Amino acid sequence: MAELTYDSLMDDGNYMGSERARMENKVILDELERKKKARNLAVPTDDNKVKARLREIGEPITLFGERAADRRDRLIYVLSQINAARGDDHPMEQESSEESEEEGEEFYTEGTLELLQARRNLAEFSLPRAQKRVAQQRIDSKIPLGRIIDIRKKVFGGVKRFSNIGSQIGDERPISQVRFAPNNKILATGSWSGTVKLWNVPACTTMRTLRGHGDRVGGVAWHPQATLTQGEGLVNLVSGAGDMCVNLWSLNSDAPLSVMKGHADRICRVAFHPSGNYVASASFDTTWRLWDVNSSKELLLQEGHSKEVYAVEFQGDGALIASGGLDAIGRVWDLRTGRTAMVLDGHVQGIFGIDFSPNGYQIATGAGDDTIRIWDMRSLKSLYTIPAHVSNVSDVRFFRADVLPAFKPKTESADVAMNGIIGDGEGDDKSHDAEDDVQEWKYRSGLYLASSGYDGYVKLWSADDWQLLRTLTTDSGKVMSVDLTTDGELLASGTYNRNFQLFAPEDVPV
Repeated sequence: MAELTYDSLMDDGNYMGSERARMENKVILDELERKKKARNLAVPTDDNKVKARLREIGEPITLFGERAADRRDRLIYVLSQINAARGDDHPMEQESSEESEEEGEEFYTEGTLELLQARRNLAEFSLPRAQKRVAQQRIDSKIPLGRIIDIRKKVFGGVKRFSNIGSQIGDERPISQVRFAPNNKILATGSWSGTVKLWNVPACTTMRTLRGHGDRVGGVAWHPQATLTQGEGLVNLVSGAGDMCVNLWSLNSDAPLSVMKGHADRICRVAFHPSGNYVASASFDTTWRLWDVNSSKELLLQEGHSKEVYAVEFQGDGALIASGGLDAIGRVWDLRTGRTAMVLDGHVQGIFGIDFSPNGYQIATGAGDDTIRIWDMRSLKSLYTIPAHVSNVSDVRFFRADVLPAFKPKTESADVAMNGIIGDGEGDDKSHDAEDDVQEWKYRSGLYLASSGYDGYVKLWSADDWQLLRTLTTDSGKVMSVDLTTDGELLASGTYNRNFQLFAPEDVPV
């Protein structure tokens, strides 16, 4: 399959597929157009007039269990259907009221040429990644049920063996966030003292202390290629703090490479785009902002929340970003167009943690109402609500199997060992085993998630039936943050009492 790019998407005249697909798309577009026109229909609000109008057009004046609002919606639907059948673009009824004649003023802010180019770059980056993700999901969908059950048992069995392997005093003030480096050997901690520290794990020895903030650090995030292919002298880390600054850091200097200013209030969470070229920051000034890493300039100031914005996270493809605010609302934004793709409305208190599932279409949000909500972008609604903690849910993180580990060669089977004969198909068996290992590893990505709460616990949940797998205790009453390594062998939590803890499965050598 040819790689999907921005240019090929624009030039391909057959992207709609078959004639049946085009017809189905036409039906969907016609229905959307009908609904759009229905919203402009002027119909009575008085229930008696609604009934009279329904009687005029030969419809039942009421249905069993129908309320007045439902009856008015039915009238709008019937009138829109009649208009569509007649090919009439104008409403059948017009009420002479000032409110119906008023037109809402469209509000927008003109973007810069740099933002336009960034949107194009984001589209070019995200399209092939989305294509590969969907192709992998099609492969996963063909895995036999028995194999899936075996993989789940193996993965969840390892998750249930997580236990505390150590605790370390991380700073003089509470640890606000912890994040593992992409190579899983370094842990970054942000503290209310204004410092960011880098730790060797699992030894828990200090590598470097980064000083550059004048107030509490709210969030830290690693460059996607930091500690892998990114040079130590280049941008490897980003942090945001209460001094309203977003700092970019290298790994060989204690001073920031760049300080990006623009927010009008303290900064909470920050996130690196999967391309490594952009950074997002959430702030108490009710906005989140997108920054260009190379130029250290602000590309986008995005409003949309009525209160402080606390959490922000990019989708794995790089096309979307989700923001969560203290207004209890989350929003998913399409970075390629700037439009809202979905509104996450369901929490009753502020959202403190947000994360995309590796599958690309599910989102987890943790809030002050002690719950985790799972959202499905395909159906545009909440899929499940987990009563996760007995106090604020401070952070949520899906497990991501980004890097394939070095698989150990499997031993010979018992029957081969007994007769001492190696068949001609031994090479095929080893190749098949390696393929199974790779398939299993790719399938386990996103199979579980971790959450932290102000009840002092870290909890691990299955990400298919949303059941509790493991509860881990910490030495603090409030757990501020949680993170998982991409090899699934370590879990870290940062707490209010200045400590961070490390957890690992009992059978994993550390």
